[in-house]
Amino acid sequence: MDTKFIPVRVSPFTPVIGLEVHIELATKSKMFCGCSSDHFAKEANTQTCPVCLGLPGALPFANKTAIEMVVKFGLAFDCKVNEFSKFDRKHYFYPDLPKGYQISQYDLPLCLNGKPGIRRIHLEEDTAKLVHRAGKSLIDFNRSGVALMEMVTEPDFHNTGDVVAFLKEVQLVARYLGVSNADMEKGSMRLEANVSLSPDGTLPGYKVELKNINSFRFLEKALTAEITRQEEILKSDGKVENETRGWDEFKQVTFSQRTKEEAQDYRYFPEPDIPPISLSQSQISSLKSQIPELPEKKRQRFGKEYKLSQDFIEILVSEKDRADYFEEAARLNNNYKIIADLMVNKKMDGQFPEPAGLIKKIVELTSIEYAPPSEVESAVNLVIMDNPKALEDYDKGNANVIGFLIGMVQKRLNGKGNPKLVQEKLLERLQK
Repeated sequence: MDTKFIPVRVSPFTPVIGLEVHIELATKSKMFCGCSSDHFAKEANTQTCPVCLGLPGALPFANKTAIEMVVKFGLAFDCKVNEFSKFDRKHYFYPDLPKGYQISQYDLPLCLNGKPGIRRIHLEEDTAKLVHRAGKSLIDFNRSGVALMEMVTEPDFHNTGDVVAFLKEVQLVARYLGVSNADMEKGSMRLEANVSLSPDGTLPGYKVELKNINSFRFLEKALTAEITRQEEILKSDGKVENETRGWDEFKQVTFSQRTKEEAQDYRYFPEPDIPPISLSQSQISSLKSQIPELPEKKRQRFGKEYKLSQDFIEILVSEKDRADYFEEAARLNNNYKIIADLMVNKKMDGQFPEPAGLIKKIVELTSIEYAPPSEVESAVNLVIMDNPKALEDYDKGNANVIGFLIGMVQKRLNGKGNPKLVQEKLLERLQK
C-alpha cells in the first residue's frame, strides 16, 4: 500500500515577536478632562472641550481612576509598580493629534517588568479618529483624550499560536478586573506586533511593526503573511527595512505605511502641566487587595475543587459572571458536573437569571418518585411467574438472566422502580 507523506515546511529562520497592546479604560470621563469617555457610535464631535481639542491655554488634569486601573492591571501580571511616575509629551504630527504631541509616559511608566515577559505598562491619551468618506478625510474628536493603557512585551514570542493565546488572556484579565470591556470590534482593544526573523531566535538589527489590528484572527493572518514576506526577502539575500506596515484583509498581505520611528524621533520631555504621580506602598497594597481571583487561578481551582473537564472549565471561566454563576449554583447543590453540563451544553444559565432557579430545575430532573416496596414486590412476583424459563436458567447457573428480569420489572413499573430495591427483591425470589 502506497503511503502519501505531507511535506513539512522547514524554515532556517525563527520568528521574533514583541507585542504592543492598547486598551481603552472604562472610566466615565476622559484622561485629562471631564468629557464623557463613552464615544462609540456617538454623533461626531459632540463630546469635546478645549482640553481634548488641544486649544491653546487649556490645562489638563489627571484622571485618578485611570491611574488606579493601570496599577491593578500591572499587579495582575506581577509588575513592579513605580512609586514615582510622571507623564511626558510624545511629539509627532498627524491630523488626529490636535496638540502636535500626545501626553504619554516614557522613562517612568506606572508598571515595569511583569510576567510573562512584560516590559512595561503605561498610561496615555487616545487620539482622535479619522473618518474617510467620499474621498475626504474627516476628524472626529470624541475619542481624543480617552484614557488609554499600553502594554509592551519583550520580543519573547516565536509563533503565532502563543501570541494569540497570550492576547486572549490579556483581554480576559482586563474584563475580570473591570478596567475595560476590551471589545476589539468597538476599538477598545487594539493590537500591534513587532516582527523580525533570525537564524537563532535572537533579536536581529531590524523590526517591522504591524499596526492597529482589531481582531485575533486578523493578527494571526497578518503575522503569518509578514513572516512569509520577510523569509522570502532574507532567503534571496535581501534586507528587511525598519518600517510600519498595515494588514490588507482583501489582498491577504501586509503593506507599507511609513518608516519606523525611533524614540528620539518623538522628542520626549516631561509634561509640564501635570504634576508627577506619587504612590505609597499602602496605596499599592490597597489596590492589590481589590484584585479578584484571576482566570488562571480559577482554572486550577475549578479542576481541583469541582473535578470538571478542561473543556468545561475553559468555557465557564471565559466570562467572570458565568464563573460566579457556576460557583453560586455549586454552593447550593454538589452535582457539579450536571450544573456545568446544563450551563455549557444546554445554555440553561440563560433561562434562569438566578442560580437558585437552575438548581430547582436540576432537582426536578434528578428526583424520581419511586414506586412503593409493595408494588415492587408484586411486580417481581408477576415477572417470575411469567418467565419460568428464566428461573430455570438461573438455577442452572446463568446469572445473566438477572439483567433481563430487572428490565421486565421496570417495564411493569413504568421505570419507577428503585434499582437497588428491584435487584434485592429479585434475588430474594430467585434464591427461594
